[in-house]
Amino acid sequence: MTLTIRTASTDDDVDLATIAAIANATSPEDPTSVEEMRWADATYPGEERFIAELDGRPIGAATVGRIWVHPPEYGALWATVDVLPDARGRGAGAALLSATARVAKEGGKRQLHVPVAADRADAVAFLERRGFVEFERAHAVRLELAGHGPVAVDVPNGIELTDLATRPELVEGVHAVALEAFLDIPGGDKPMTAGDVAEFRARDVDRPGIPAGGFVIAIERATDQVVGYAALLDKPGSAGIAFHDMTAVLRTWRRRGLATALKLRTISWATDHGYTALETGSDEDNLAMQAVNRRLGYRPMTDLLTMRGSVDAAMMTR
Repeated sequence: MTLTIRTASTDDDVDLATIAAIANATSPEDPTSVEEMRWADATYPGEERFIAELDGRPIGAATVGRIWVHPPEYGALWATVDVLPDARGRGAGAALLSATARVAKEGGKRQLHVPVAADRADAVAFLERRGFVEFERAHAVRLELAGHGPVAVDVPNGIELTDLATRPELVEGVHAVALEAFLDIPGGDKPMTAGDVAEFRARDVDRPGIPAGGFVIAIERATDQVVGYAALLDKPGSAGIAFHDMTAVLRTWRRRGLATALKLRTISWATDHGYTALETGSDEDNLAMQAVNRRLGYRPMTDLLTMRGSVDAAMMTR
């Protein structure tokens, strides 16, 4: 049997659909779509994708690219590696990981960050054998909306809630909140960065699957200043399910119930628009958001890990 690794064409919908099918079958907690990949290529040029074939049959896929919440000079790239269960143990995973590592090394990077669900012991062991270690852990949770009923939102005094569909001109104010809030998000070795307005808008506002009506914005009545926001992101390939993409509040308005009000308003919008479930994840050190999620009835799912390893070790094909 002959194993080959080839570079996927960014212009070929068949290649992109093949990658999506393999990734979604293998890592359903982190799905993708052709539309999502098209958006990524337009927003963050330079991503590379690979397809593993065994005697011409696609059995695995990998993607490598910039970590979007860090500046281009950050010393690592993210990579995903997926191999269909019936084709494992034949070297495809090692070859795909090596291909992503070569891209990183050629770009002057020294490390790879690879996401994996904590209950995928085989995938974790595969990475650990190549020197990868757990770098971050997020607690994933889910809220079932079927039969949820009307959602009462207790808005803090002095706050008005609106949405991006109603007030699209508020994007710069939302960006100002993100500039402060991203710096305070726990996890990683460097603070996250929102980027400039153009990058923020492309990644966190105009991205396919972010519904403007479900993008809730908090305005301080006295100043007309944006002081918080919460956004949803449709889960690729999962009709009726969305992620909480972000919930962010200015430091001066924290611990006053605003994050809870924002999240409740997104739940209300999702319920009214026929969604069946909402999912989210927060770093294990983000105790404040975990407490909000528990109070709102979210139930635990499998933890999501980010494994980090050197590109040199990842290039080993054992």
